[in-house]
Amino acid sequence: MNGLTLVFDLDGTLVDTAPDLVGATNHVLANLGAEPLPDTLLRPWISYGARRMVVEALGIRRLSQTDAEIDRQIERFLAYYTENISRESRPFPGTLRALDQLADLGATLAVCTNKRESLSRLLLDQLNMTSRFKAIAGRDTFPVCKPDPGHLTGAIALAAGDTRRAVMIGDSGIDIATAKAAGVPVVAVSFGYTERHVREFDPDMVIDHYDELVQAIARVRPGP
Repeated sequence: MNGLTLVFDLDGTLVDTAPDLVGATNHVLANLGAEPLPDTLLRPWISYGARRMVVEALGIRRLSQTDAEIDRQIERFLAYYTENISRESRPFPGTLRALDQLADLGATLAVCTNKRESLSRLLLDQLNMTSRFKAIAGRDTFPVCKPDPGHLTGAIALAAGDTRRAVMIGDSGIDIATAKAAGVPVVAVSFGYTERHVREFDPDMVIDHYDELVQAIARVRPGP
């Protein structure tokens, strides 16, 4: 793994953030007098960002909102989420052990997420994970974000890496499309947030637990 740059998505890949994101979405609905939604209806939209989650929730509850009103709901979502960002969010089983193992093997770790950079850093800070990553690239770090490949290549560059010695790890079709567009192998986790099973997006490999990650990376990006 020495010399590899491993770039991780955040929500649904490194951290199970669904409980707090769903909580923030339901906070918006409650403010509008609507019933909360179960996480099963909202989890598929997490990879698309807060706005998509709120818009989908409004649609399910048949609440008509103008663009300006949706903007206000997004601000309400973000205010609540910022205050409750790590109330229930936790790394997936085996995540920290795998990150430590990869670092010990000489890999450089980075994050590339469509979550805002400030919120990404806040979450990772509160979970004591920030120091593990050489670079953290959020949706607003660069002029582009996933699925634009520039988001991934920018994150690799921030980590002083090389796309020819990099691997993306993600949980959604967006992550896989981004990696393919950047010419970077991608390992998908099966336990994240996606509207269809992640295998349907044709990643290079799929893992069901972080205990499988080191071997998967070695297979998709063999050493020189």
